[in-house]
Amino acid sequence: MKMITAVIKPFKLEEVRHALAECGATGLTVTEVKGFGRQKGHTELYRGAEYVVDFLPKVKVEVVVKADDVERCVDAIVNVARTGKIGDGKIFVTAVERVVRIRTGDLDDAAV
Repeated sequence: MKMITAVIKPFKLEEVRHALAECGATGLTVTEVKGFGRQKGHTELYRGAEYVVDFLPKVKVEVVVKADDVERCVDAIVNVARTGKIGDGKIFVTAVERVVRIRTGDLDDAAV
């Protein structure tokens, strides 16, 4: 099993959710986060004063899938989350050693 963590622009969340559902993902976790990458934030003007916005609002989507489904899910996220502009986000894929469903005690694939 693998965990796919995607950090995306907030307005792309619904499209990513639908794309993952079509890939067979049965559940996901969404967290509102702030951060920056190469863009290093931006400057804004407020009441005549310029200030730097270092951390930009993003959404972190986490989903655990079977190893066979990783490429399909990653491709789906990339296809719907890409705007072609700076700050589209990143996707991280990590190994998941064990999953336990708390309610039933199901393990690994059965728990996903």
